[in-house]
Amino acid sequence: MEAVELWLREQCAEYGWGLGGVFRSRGDHAWPLVATSPEDLEAQLLAGGHILPLPKEPAALANVLEVGIVSFLIDRAADLAGATASRGTERGYPDVELGGEAFGGRFHAVDIKVARRAVGARGNALGRTQSRITLYTGNTYFRHPKILFPGVMRPFAEYASHLDVLGIYTLDEDRPGRVADLELIVAHPWRIASRHRSSTTREYIGAVDKIDQLRAGEGEFETEAEFYSYWRKFPFKTARAVELLLAKQLDK
Repeated sequence: MEAVELWLREQCAEYGWGLGGVFRSRGDHAWPLVATSPEDLEAQLLAGGHILPLPKEPAALANVLEVGIVSFLIDRAADLAGATASRGTERGYPDVELGGEAFGGRFHAVDIKVARRAVGARGNALGRTQSRITLYTGNTYFRHPKILFPGVMRPFAEYASHLDVLGIYTLDEDRPGRVADLELIVAHPWRIASRHRSSTTREYIGAVDKIDQLRAGEGEFETEAEFYSYWRKFPFKTARAVELLLAKQLDK
């Protein structure tokens, strides 16, 4: 196991979902507010009307979770001698770029993926994610790994490794934080990849959706080479903006 993967697994094992809702400054309670523990503080803020619930909509809640996980990893990297960590842009790639001597002196791409556990009509767990996790955008930086695309920190091929941190959660509509049983899984994208897109309208590469397979790294490809061969030949649509960028790059 590479140093960066081992480090990620160690950090994710210690992560705690610490967002209990959206804070608003206006409340109804006596001042000063004195709390004796995090639990006591949360209870008093709730009772005082300071906490509003996070959104239930999957994409919005996923964004909140991703921001928390990215910030956690960047803070941990700051405490590691010889490590560097940079935050990516929203909707760019990757979410975190790790580097420095602590990670072999090369750059590593870490993307954060969040998915809700699927449940049946009676609230029973179905053992899969509600929708397929998106691993990569297939028709831009993934298909053309030596070209620098907007929103991508460096060409795909310049990364020594690509790793995903998957956040799998159960929606709890009764708590302001909305998230229960958050589980973080570290995986190589090719190991959890499927042969299906994660969207019928967008050019996204999808992961397998069974949670046991995500944990075990048991996707639908036997080798990394097979994964890249399959998805780089996939007939994705190419947007006009991508065609113009490619033409510009090739003219240099």
